[in-house]
Amino acid sequence: MKDNYKKNQFAEILKKYNYTLHSGDIVAGTIKHNEKIGFLVDIGTKKGGYLPKEELLINVNNQANNNLMLMNTTRDFFLITENKYSQQCILSIKRLDYIRAWKRIKQIYSEDIIFYLTIKYLNKGGIITYLEGIQGFIPKSHQCFIEKTSNDQFIKNNIIQCKILTINENKNQLILSNKSAQLRLSIHKFKIGELSYGKIIMLKPYGLFININSIKALLHISETGNLYNKQENKQLIEGKFIKVKIIHINTEQGKISLSIKKLKNIINHHQQY
Repeated sequence: MKDNYKKNQFAEILKKYNYTLHSGDIVAGTIKHNEKIGFLVDIGTKKGGYLPKEELLINVNNQANNNLMLMNTTRDFFLITENKYSQQCILSIKRLDYIRAWKRIKQIYSEDIIFYLTIKYLNKGGIITYLEGIQGFIPKSHQCFIEKTSNDQFIKNNIIQCKILTINENKNQLILSNKSAQLRLSIHKFKIGELSYGKIIMLKPYGLFININSIKALLHISETGNLYNKQENKQLIEGKFIKVKIIHINTEQGKISLSIKKLKNIINHHQQY
């Protein structure tokens, strides 16, 4: 009796203000009935609303229990369109959550916040994770040093520090950086012009990657002088510690550039005097 009164009261309010619903509106409603492919939703209109099950965004293992939990739930819905034949409003939870998720992501991005996420998957290019339910990608070039299993696979559910690198809501693209987050947190350990010892972790045709205070820094071939060539390449092996100079720091991109050439110039300068 009470429910009928509330329903009629809501319907009367809609009539009083001559309110019409349109695609893209956010409407309040109560899920009333579970059907095979969707739910009937009371939104205070004569025909009501319909929520297809593919428009849910709830991840639970037991779908039957999930459907039971939704019954008589009152919440907001995104109005997709109106069915021309039944005149029912087609509703979505997924799209509303998507809109709100991107709003929160934009806020995180504007405030340059560092956060923690769970590693979900790994592919050839990097790590797949999720922020506010939106899939994010951490390229290999933006990873620091993450614990691995014996078969070189990232441990599932490992927690990783991240910072948003780029966002594109239209393309549903979210690129994250672990390096940038790590560098921001340990920026006090680095200073341009500072001399430091680092461990060679990777040799590439364009230079070497050096581990300095758990940050992956680049010693570009142009900054190695005569050290990095075919004849003397044997001097540079993975695991070896070398002395380097920090010549550039980019906290936004999580990049540190190193030099041996400039270090040699300093040594030669002192030897002259």
